[in-house]
Amino acid sequence: MFNTPIIDYNLLAPILIVLGGALLGVLVEAFIGKTYRARIQITIAMITVVIAFAWVIKIHKALSPVAAVASVSIDGMGLVLQGTVLALAFVALMFIAQDNHFAPVAAALPGSEEEAEATVSGTQMTEVYPLVLFAISGMMLFPIAHDLITLFVGLEVLSLPLYIITGLARRRRILSQEAALKYFLLGAYSSAFFVFGGAFLYGYSGSLSLATIRQTTITPGSNHIFLFIGMIFVTVGLLFKVGAVPFHAWTPDVYQGAPTAITGFMAACTKVAAFGALLRIYFVGFSGVANDWKPILTTIAIITMVGGSIAAIAQKDVKRTLAYSSITHAGFLLVGIVALNRAGLTAMLFYLVAYGFATLGAFGVVTLVQDSSGEVSDLNRWAGLAKKSPWVATAFSLFLLSFGGIPLTAGFIAKFSIFTAAYASGNIGIVVVGVISSAIALFFYLRVVLTLFFKEPTAESATVAVPSLMMKIGIGIAFAITLVLGVYPNLLFNLVQSLSNLLV
Repeated sequence: MFNTPIIDYNLLAPILIVLGGALLGVLVEAFIGKTYRARIQITIAMITVVIAFAWVIKIHKALSPVAAVASVSIDGMGLVLQGTVLALAFVALMFIAQDNHFAPVAAALPGSEEEAEATVSGTQMTEVYPLVLFAISGMMLFPIAHDLITLFVGLEVLSLPLYIITGLARRRRILSQEAALKYFLLGAYSSAFFVFGGAFLYGYSGSLSLATIRQTTITPGSNHIFLFIGMIFVTVGLLFKVGAVPFHAWTPDVYQGAPTAITGFMAACTKVAAFGALLRIYFVGFSGVANDWKPILTTIAIITMVGGSIAAIAQKDVKRTLAYSSITHAGFLLVGIVALNRAGLTAMLFYLVAYGFATLGAFGVVTLVQDSSGEVSDLNRWAGLAKKSPWVATAFSLFLLSFGGIPLTAGFIAKFSIFTAAYASGNIGIVVVGVISSAIALFFYLRVVLTLFFKEPTAESATVAVPSLMMKIGIGIAFAITLVLGVYPNLLFNLVQSLSNLLV
């Protein structure tokens, strides 16, 4: 007999609100003139994110394994991750609105389309806003998806807009085109791996549901060959998104080539969504065979932590340094999955918030360091920046110290809690490697701080552009959260701990 599908629109409303805002942005792009388009688009995008965040708060006590048939599971973990994505996206939109990579080129050929755009005061490549909203909707679906088809849909909805907006600075930077092409090609391969793994998991369990896969794994006498093959391929697809070694090759080039505000958005929000999906897959779908995948994931976490830290030491470009820092942090976050306990889940949720805001703040500062030709990311030209703009240098240093896990920053609490969870689960070796990797990473963070404060500026040193009000607010929010969560971590930790539940 036909059963009516169960769809709870109240629980799905945050995603639907973001999709609605994205579609409205598309209509604005088609019918509103260039003079007012940028203001309208940024207003729509930011209001959409705020309303969606308020709705997440409204339903924060809701629990439902069948919010959309059995494909979407609304639980505490999923709502925390959705709220985190929206909060980070709000700050990222402030930076995107001020990033001159989206402005038309000033030196345009007479009679060209670029010249026509340049004559319109204050115009931008405003298609970035609906594309960002579409990506956010995918990021919100990804961590609450409860079957492999929905996971794949979320993966593609968040990925396809990112491929496009990575290349939106093509008129100003040839690296932007290269970054978009590399990201697209490698992203297509990762999606193929995910689908291929999903096919094997379906062959193993006869279902695409994570709950059914988990039930099958604990059934005595099950043939696990298809399970292991599927598990490996699905993991490869997701590890690409988080930038874990050896699936990290795209990260430095894409982070360097993409518009800086988009780089910050990708680095913060994509990691939240991808690690949310990894948490659900391993804590729900594969928890019954943890002894089989833990050694593999432990090895990947170790080489990611060590490899990212060592590679960052040799970097002279600030954006590439932050890219390898992102890879290192992916390794630290994998430690929480290896722990496979409630403390690890809570620590990962806290870590994603702390890392996300510090990352956004760091890339926000990068957009301000400029010369006559535009943005400067060569570390040697940042020498003595503190003498020109002490507040900007101080903010950037705080973000770096948080990445390094220095006490009184949110990063210290995040690392301490995630290593404590791993130690409690008996994974002492990975904790030792994590501490050593943190010490290595601290070297290149402190090197940047010393360059800012203790080197004398030269004739080639960059200057700091006067930040707009939105840029000041965005960096201020990131600065305050990084500092406050380091001094008063229980403001967030208790909330995350009360909501860190998973429906299986």
